Amino acid sequence: MKTVYACFTTDVIHEGHMNIIRTANKYGRLIIGVLTDEAMVKFDRFPSISFEERLNMIKNIPGVDEVVVQDNIMYDDIVEKLHPDFIIHGDNWMSGPTRAIRDNAEKLLSQYGGKIIDVPYTYNENVKHIDNKMREKLAMPEFRRKRLKQLLKIRPIVKAIEVHNGLTGLIAEKTVVEHNGQLDQFDAMWISSLCDSLAKGKPDIELVDMTSRYRTIEDVTEVTTKPIIFDGDTGGLTEHFVYTVRTLERLGVSAIIIEDKTGLKKNSLFGTEVEQTQDTIENFSAKIAAGKKVQLTDDFMIIARIESLILEKGIDDALVRANAFIKAGADGIMIHSRKSDPSEILEFCDLFRQNDKTTPIVVVPTSFNAITEDELAAHGANIVIYANQLTRSAFPAMENTAKEILVNHRAKESEERLLPIKDIISMIDTL
Repeated sequence: MKTVYACFTTDVIHEGHMNIIRTANKYGRLIIGVLTDEAMVKFDRFPSISFEERLNMIKNIPGVDEVVVQDNIMYDDIVEKLHPDFIIHGDNWMSGPTRAIRDNAEKLLSQYGGKIIDVPYTYNENVKHIDNKMREKLAMPEFRRKRLKQLLKIRPIVKAIEVHNGLTGLIAEKTVVEHNGQLDQFDAMWISSLCDSLAKGKPDIELVDMTSRYRTIEDVTEVTTKPIIFDGDTGGLTEHFVYTVRTLERLGVSAIIIEDKTGLKKNSLFGTEVEQTQDTIENFSAKIAAGKKVQLTDDFMIIARIESLILEKGIDDALVRANAFIKAGADGIMIHSRKSDPSEILEFCDLFRQNDKTTPIVVVPTSFNAITEDELAAHGANIVIYANQLTRSAFPAMENTAKEILVNHRAKESEERLLPIKDIISMIDTL
């Protein structure tokens, strides 16, 4: 009997999956591979049920002869192990980034005469309702809030990109790329006080109040499912910070990062060019402890951002502060630098990891942007935040378009650089 192989990445079985199973049974014995969580989050979405639950769900479907684990979205290992006669999949993988998966499967099968079976993709009101229901579940605060900690356990390094409204949230949510035969996407979103302020035309001095910033969170959470890391600046007064923690936790935010500075907010990348005052270890530790005390779940993270390198106080000072803040209850450490050379960041990570193997380290490679995620991970970094790149790329594009319209007194010259409005609208889901 010939062998048919299918890979499933779903949390729920609907008629589209059953159609694939029925079609596969016409060709031979069906083996289904269940994609691991680690592989699934690289290109699709975070699963809403455990891997074991997904495995058992597939095992109990009539018409499935065998279930195996698939560790990679590409089919190399599976084809080498099983040598299936056919690989079956919905025809939705014939275009877009997932085309790379089909090309990979087709190339492997062609080496021994295997074939691909493309099944017309099933999409109707019932399937749409199920997909929407799954997305809504992933967006619920109790599921979203814990996802950052879950990602830290399964991703070599968690990639976050700044968002400042619903549209940039959708870009972070839906952008998937194929590169060198692999698919990848962002894991999380960073709601930056700088970019939130700039989007409102305000200076980055904590002028935009928390009520407005909570509204930005709500705009993002309404249309996305990925975990959110919130830029909390200094955290404000301790008496205010505890309320911020409670509110963010209730909204489903995964983490807040607060910096050990006091006084009027000044952007860290100015360094010693402007007067900036670092908080005492005692005061900042007390703020962290107060925030941890009012948490209602273990899911939420308070991450301490250390400004010692920004203020040129040295790595020793940064390490002393890191150890103190962890003792106070910090769930992670963010180390920052405005130098283009990442050596002091890497040295901090190496020294910190000598005594602490588990506390997450967060880095923001805005100035030292030549370093890769793999290099950062090799030195013990766990989260990389691309903190302002979407805002900085959007501004010159919009300004150039505005100038071009003024010069030509029409929009035709700009049109070739503009995304068709229907492409933007198609990114937005409808119920």
